[in-house]
Amino acid sequence: MWNGLLNVYKEAGYTSNDVVARLRGILRQKKIGHTGTLDPAAVGVLPVLLGTACRLSEYLTDHDKTYRAVLRLGVTTDTQDMTGTVLNEAGQAQLKALSEHEIAQAAFFFQGGYDQVPPMYSAKQIGGKRLYDLAREGKVVERKPVHVEIPKIEIEEISLPLVTLKIDCSKGTYIRTLCADIGERLGVGGAMEHLERLRVGGFFIGDSLSLGRIEALSKSGELAPYVIPCEEMFLDCLRVRTIPEADRKLLNGNELTMRELGLPPRGGGDMIRVCDSAGTFYALYRQMPSAGTYRPYRMLRPPEE
Repeated sequence: MWNGLLNVYKEAGYTSNDVVARLRGILRQKKIGHTGTLDPAAVGVLPVLLGTACRLSEYLTDHDKTYRAVLRLGVTTDTQDMTGTVLNEAGQAQLKALSEHEIAQAAFFFQGGYDQVPPMYSAKQIGGKRLYDLAREGKVVERKPVHVEIPKIEIEEISLPLVTLKIDCSKGTYIRTLCADIGERLGVGGAMEHLERLRVGGFFIGDSLSLGRIEALSKSGELAPYVIPCEEMFLDCLRVRTIPEADRKLLNGNELTMRELGLPPRGGGDMIRVCDSAGTFYALYRQMPSAGTYRPYRMLRPPEE
């Protein structure tokens, strides 16, 4: 069974769950998950978790992201992208009256972050129901704004009615909604025409593999170098080995003392990578402030029965 992470290039027409289903067939294993949904029409980086790496999903979904989005000005849709039903269209005179300076100012207004209202067509749950399910029933419910961070917005091209943007943002940012909000600020409406995810944390589009490429590498037995070991996601954490007498406690996911971890009295930081005495990586441990011990934060190899 594969254990680790794959940087997958999600092609248009696939849902994130479709990618997981295809990989289960290609790799012949069930334990596979993804770290963040991309709309079917969107393309780009989709980190996929294999085997024990599935336990890292919470950690990876916290990463910031970079997108390239094409905004179509002058149109408003119910989904905030061009897959939805058009609700309103601005006149050509309104669009022609827009200057590049005005468009830039409207986009840069959101740089730094703002309180964003999640779209109705999203997987967010309210009252135990997905918003997109409510939207399909013709219902619109009140959504509380969520603060999102947008450290940087670049305008790569303006060719009205299309504006190409490159956006660095925090988790939970809806780029569709950002496009709609820019259009609203300009007074002409806007909807997302195209979306490409360029980066998720340390995963970049230039290193991503299509499903076809993964299948070919798997068949030829050359996939291993592309499966990123779980430990490499935590290189900023101190790596320690247990003393031989503590190996059994580590394998069973027990709390460990400083002495058993070979650490000085002050410890090795809040989070450490813990290996057995032979150097095999097993888990992330977090320091307990009062007890002078470390407890498992995430076990990445299953404890022995």
